Amino acid sequence: MSRRLVLLLFLAALAVAGCATRPGPDWVARGFDDACRPDARFAPAADANRASLDGLSFAPFGAQETGWRIYAPKVAADLGVPCGPWTQRFAARLARWQRRHGLPAHGAMTPETFDRLKAVWQAARPFVAVRAAGVCPDPPPEAALDQISPGERLDEREIRVARPALAAYRRMRAAALADLAGAGDPDLLKPFSGYRSPAFDDERCAREGNCQGIVRALCSAHRTGIALDLYLGAAPGFTADASVSANRLFQTETPAYRWLVLNARRFGFVPYVFEPWHWEWIGASGGRGP
Repeated sequence: MSRRLVLLLFLAALAVAGCATRPGPDWVARGFDDACRPDARFAPAADANRASLDGLSFAPFGAQETGWRIYAPKVAADLGVPCGPWTQRFAARLARWQRRHGLPAHGAMTPETFDRLKAVWQAARPFVAVRAAGVCPDPPPEAALDQISPGERLDEREIRVARPALAAYRRMRAAALADLAGAGDPDLLKPFSGYRSPAFDDERCAREGNCQGIVRALCSAHRTGIALDLYLGAAPGFTADASVSANRLFQTETPAYRWLVLNARRFGFVPYVFEPWHWEWIGASGGRGP
């Protein structure tokens, strides 16, 4: 049997196993193993997820969205499943997560399930808990902030961040670049925003008139000194922090973002999932996540 025929048969086996993926960087099949074997009990849920991935109409973060493909990498990381969200194995893992969180364990993504996922994600951010209590936290003392060097940041803008957060970020980026060797972009994961003073944000809100809590928050996590915006590239025609769906989808399909959702918690960083570029340091005991 020729090597080419063997390769073709192997790829066909992966597709049958439920790990077939759409072309491009979206999902990478990891082989024909137990993690990706089909589970016929969840075939209807898998079909529902395939349809809702680009069709679910909901507004989980205030702005109307269609489909949950942008969030699928984070969901998969939390479920611990390497298969695409249209597979039976993904649905089986989602059902297990639903059962643990008191939801009907059918394995299909619904607005109710996504709201519970969002609640878990947001609960990992101490800033959100403070805001829920109606408090906008005071900024840290200027002396507690360190300057990010010109070679480390994306552009010429001055960026400061709390000292322990900066040390953790440096360790995280070094690990990411080692694992992503050959990614090709020297600016990958460089910060383009860090600490922003309340006065700076107030002035920008007044100037741009868009601080309604979706495009930009009235009380930003950046005032804490532990939030960083990291460069993940941008879809053609958009900036690195454009919140339109096309740009966010582009970013969540990059290897760098996939690395972050799997590994950032080890370094104490958690995401604001609506903005793929936004990560917050929660301390050295960040844990493994949900």
